[in-house]
This record gives sequence, structure tokens and C-alpha cells, in this order.
Amino acid sequence: MPVNEEPILIKDSTLIDTLPFFRLKRWQWWLLVALNIVFLLVGQAASVLLGRFYYDKGGNSTWLATLLQTAGFPILFIPYIFIGSSWTPSDSANPSLIRVCLIYFVLGAMTAGDNMLYSVGLLYLSASTYSLICALQLAFNAVFSLFINRQKFTIMILNSVIVLTLSASLLAANGDSTEPSGVSKGKYLIGFLATLAASVLYSLLLSLMQLSFQKVLKKETFSVVLEMQIYTSVVATCISTIGLFASGDWSTLQGEMNTFSTGKLSYVMTLVWTAICWQICAVGVIGLIFLVSSLFSNVISTLSLAITPIAALIVFHDKMNGVKIIAMLMALWGFASYIYQNYIDDIKTRKTHTNAERTTNDSLC
Repeated sequence: MPVNEEPILIKDSTLIDTLPFFRLKRWQWWLLVALNIVFLLVGQAASVLLGRFYYDKGGNSTWLATLLQTAGFPILFIPYIFIGSSWTPSDSANPSLIRVCLIYFVLGAMTAGDNMLYSVGLLYLSASTYSLICALQLAFNAVFSLFINRQKFTIMILNSVIVLTLSASLLAANGDSTEPSGVSKGKYLIGFLATLAASVLYSLLLSLMQLSFQKVLKKETFSVVLEMQIYTSVVATCISTIGLFASGDWSTLQGEMNTFSTGKLSYVMTLVWTAICWQICAVGVIGLIFLVSSLFSNVISTLSLAITPIAALIVFHDKMNGVKIIAMLMALWGFASYIYQNYIDDIKTRKTHTNAERTTNDSLC
């Protein structure tokens, strides 16, 4: 394999033949990764801000907020039509249809529960506090990746886990004057615990998605990413819709729209763009899992810590006191620790792969 076609971030050279896009040139692979990074960062930051805007201007339905996180999946059929399906009836390597459906159903149900927890957290927390607490998902994902995906757990990653844990702990002890107006200490604690639980479930979900790509959905086309998002979103949307009607929230939506402080059109556009932005974010998340790993995808999610709180400060004038600034810097420190470890692993992997090629060539001569 020429140098400019060498795979990137491959932790085990024996897996080269099973990883997607390994035949692409390096610049093409990095372009795909960069595109998914942009999708994730922009989609996540915009979604969180729009969700906070919805609550601040008069929205109150956590079930509607949950539904919006997956209801925008029909827009993904546009790129899916052009890319084409990853399923070929004549392919003997196709997994069992029942097995695939079961995977999508379980992941979709987990997504619905995770979205509900995040919606409760965003209802009671400011956008900046919510975003910083979500830093813990990287720590949890590191643990799940160790046991589920057999990710190597190094000193630098351990440092990242500890620093991010301390960062979120600072926020838990700094509930004064940071929550939206009218939120009591008790509700702030509920929001904190809900977001914390959502981070655990989200981390587990990412690791299970990676396991599904590795063990079951062994395809080399990006259409499998869209299929994963579309089908899990169908399940999550159905569950969220049932919850919306069962809770009685649906009966309050008309009044909610009429009393939305920025008007009916603003209400509708907020819902539409929130749904779209969540889908953009989700494609980026799953795309990075497919191209690299669940841990790498979560690291990029954590990078939004440097974007969302600052954007929240500008848009919503969230308070950024000294403790919160320190917590954000610690979160960035934890992020940098993991990136540095990834850099070291990449160098070692490339050297190992190069030496293996040289040994093979020498044996052929």
C-alpha cells in the first residue's frame, strides 16, 4: 500500500481488512473525518442552544423536546437515495435480518430514553452548565470502550477521566445563580442527575454502536451510517410519540405555541431547526464511530465544551463565574490529554504498519 494511502488511527494492524474506507488515500479519509467532525460540532452546539431557546421562550414539554431529537430523520433519505443501500440480497455476508432489526430496536429504545434524560437536564440547567456536565460522557465512554470495545486504557486517558470528573464535580457544587430563572435547588439537582445519567447511557450507546459495526454490520459504504441513524430514529420517534400522547403533553402544544414569547412562526421554526440540527449532529456522531471509534467520536463531542458555553454566553447571556471557567478549562485539559494520547498511538501504529510492510517485502525478495 502506498504511503499516501496508509490507514489512519488503526490501533491493531490485524483489523486493517475489516475497517471501512481503508483503501482511500489519506487526504480522502481525513476529509470524511473532518466533515463528520463539523457535522457533530455545529449540530450539537446549535441543538443545545435551540433547546435552551425553546424552554426560555415558553416551551415546557420535555416529551416534545425528546421527540425533536429524532423526528427529523426523514431528511436523511435525501443523501441516502444518492448513496444507495448497503444491503445487497445476493451478498452471503449479510447478517440475519431479524438480528439487524433487533439491534436497531434496542439502540432506538436506548436513544429515546437517553434523549428524555437530556431533555429534563436542559429544562433545569443553563446551556453552559448542561454542556459542561456532558463532559463526563467521555469518562464513561472510556470505561465502556475498555470492556466492550477493548480500547487500550493508558495513563493519559486515565488523566482525562479524572480531570473531567473533577470538572463536573465543580459544577455540581456550583448550582447558585447558574440555572434558568425560577429553577429551585431541588430542580437544579434533578437536572444535574438527569444529565449525568444521560451521559452514562449515551456512552454505553456509542460503544454498542461501534460493536454493532464491528461484529454485525460489516460494510464499507457510508450508507450503513445513514441506515443506523434512520432506523434507530424510527424506533425512538415512535416511543417518544407514544410518550407525548400518554403524558398528555400533546394537549398543551397549541397553547404553548400561542403563548411563545417570540411568536408562532418563531415557535415552529425553532422546532423545525432543532430537529434538523439534531440529525446533523447524529450523522456526525455515528460517522465518526464508523470511521474511527466510539471513543474518538465522544472526544469530538467533548470538544463542543469550548464552543457551546461561549455561544451560550453570547446568545443567552449565561453567567460564567470563576468556578465555571475553571471547570471549562479543566474539561479542555482532559480533552487535550486524550488527543495527545491519540497522537502518540497514531505514530506508533504507523511505525508498526511500515515495519510490517518492510518485513513482508523482504520475505518476497
